[in-house]
Amino acid sequence: MLGQAKPEWSKSVFPLFRCFSLTKTPWIIIFFYLGCVYIHVWGKEGDRWVLKDVLDDAHERTIRRVSFSPNGKYLVSASFDASCKVWELRDGSFKRLAVLEGHENEVKGAAFDSSGSLIATCSRDKSVWIWEMESEREFVCLSVLSGHTQDVKNVVWHPSQELLVSCSYDDTLKVWLDDEDDWFCSETLSAHKSTVWDAAFERSEGRLLASCCDDGSVIVWEYTTPARKPSSFDAEGQTKCFQQLTNMAGVHPRSVYAVDWTQGNVLATACADDAVRVIAFDREAKTFNLKGTKSKAHSADVNCVRWCPTDPTLLASAGDDNTVKLWRVKL
Repeated sequence: MLGQAKPEWSKSVFPLFRCFSLTKTPWIIIFFYLGCVYIHVWGKEGDRWVLKDVLDDAHERTIRRVSFSPNGKYLVSASFDASCKVWELRDGSFKRLAVLEGHENEVKGAAFDSSGSLIATCSRDKSVWIWEMESEREFVCLSVLSGHTQDVKNVVWHPSQELLVSCSYDDTLKVWLDDEDDWFCSETLSAHKSTVWDAAFERSEGRLLASCCDDGSVIVWEYTTPARKPSSFDAEGQTKCFQQLTNMAGVHPRSVYAVDWTQGNVLATACADDAVRVIAFDREAKTFNLKGTKSKAHSADVNCVRWCPTDPTLLASAGDDNTVKLWRVKL
């Protein structure tokens, strides 16, 4: 159990950058968001963070998101140029491996699954695509998923299963499953009242899912049972494998753009009030405890937070003030 003391915060600052991804290896990837088409890769040497690599002209338009594969060997970048690019770490630098094309509009998100062999992408064109790595240099599209009625903001994989969740401007999350390479929507989560910006699975078992919304709410869901196949659907045509446990309404005064879990069922949130919050969730009691708020964590909206996969007290935040900050949060 977490103690009741407020967390202690310490920070490092990376100027002029906005969005990022973390991997289990000592790499952090950071890239410009507004109008920028290249990627900077940073690594830690001793107590210092050093610029390791620059991927010039990575895309023709703004880069929206990047994501590492589980082993840190590959990363995928999503861009407003309607493409995704896959990069491979070779001889200490990232080389372009493949270009994933097919979306009609800006690609908003991309993510590897837990095996590293599948990539999900999502777009303003309202679709989600599932790609498979057939060889080290070849990717094929397995399925194009159409179910959302507005643009899809992000996609997140379950930490151990071929289960995908998408977040949309249509105020819903959709759960997608694979039935012998035939992907289908198994469930629609409709508790939010505005745009769903992000979602995150608890990493150890994937039993908890947190989602965040433009109205300032954060909802925690429990993944209760293995999802069923299409042949065993109920009369409504969908399974019910996610149960809402709590709605953290009232904690955030403005939009929440990102959520992420660390060990001990602890959440970090990124809010439009320029603050980062750390929240402990008690799964048995279905209650939450606001452990701490870092007011003015940035001088503008905080748009992303991510915990380090190997260090549960290291948190990164990105803001509209064009900085990424690394926080040492001692709970």
